[in-house]
Amino acid sequence: METTKIAVFKGRQVRKTLHNNEWWFSVEDVVAVLTDSINPKDYINKMRRRDEELAQGWGQIVHTLLMDTTGGPQKVNCANTQGVFRIIQSIPSSKAEPFKRWLAKVGYERVQEIEDPELATKRTRALYKAKGYSDNWIEKRMRGIVIREELTEEWKNRGVQDDPEYAILTAEISKAAFGLTPSQYKKLKGLKRENLRDHMNDLELIFSMLGEAATTEITRVKDAQGFIESKQAAVKGGNVAGKARKNLEAETGKRVVSRRNYLQFPQNKKRLKE
Repeated sequence: METTKIAVFKGRQVRKTLHNNEWWFSVEDVVAVLTDSINPKDYINKMRRRDEELAQGWGQIVHTLLMDTTGGPQKVNCANTQGVFRIIQSIPSSKAEPFKRWLAKVGYERVQEIEDPELATKRTRALYKAKGYSDNWIEKRMRGIVIREELTEEWKNRGVQDDPEYAILTAEISKAAFGLTPSQYKKLKGLKRENLRDHMNDLELIFSMLGEAATTEITRVKDAQGFIESKQAAVKGGNVAGKARKNLEAETGKRVVSRRNYLQFPQNKKRLKE
């Protein structure tokens, strides 16, 4: 899911998502990083029993937001920077202070990006470059992000209800374009929390873009309103990409959908995990 991003603290991944124009972090990921617990959910339950004040205010601190999980997009307990600071108070950890500084830096970067949106694009490009992706791949990935944002903005303006319905519509496009929902696609590629599109090759990215760009255009031309009509447009947009994909596969004798991912090797070395 496009809205789920990964932040890295001392080599450990923390999922984050934008909500009300600020970063919200997976509480489970934060606890796992700070405690090294093999069962962060159990630690959270014990922490809430131990800290009565935190338990009473939990509903004000934590909100459930849609995030990528190993089982596909699901509601996850999340907290913003202020909420995470409060949770940290209940966790005895030598990592607490470094994590607070890291968290403040992440929040400050978001403020900078709001003031200068181009910074977000530059940081994203630099991150992909540091991971070893080729310039050509990065250009396609960045273009795909723009196309995705245009589509979600169109959905928002037409009464689609944020993440839960966005995820359903995205699944319809993917199913029509590739014959797989995003969660099935991730399973095929052996991915867990990773962003699916960060592990697509050039053709997979191109057909993803085609499906979403076609959906945006059909939505506008048909003046789709609300979830039901937007879903119909999503299926039609995905079918545009699906037909193009099948035509290419018929001409080349090769499948576009690939099991390959970029977990093991840098993309620009063209060595992909089968």
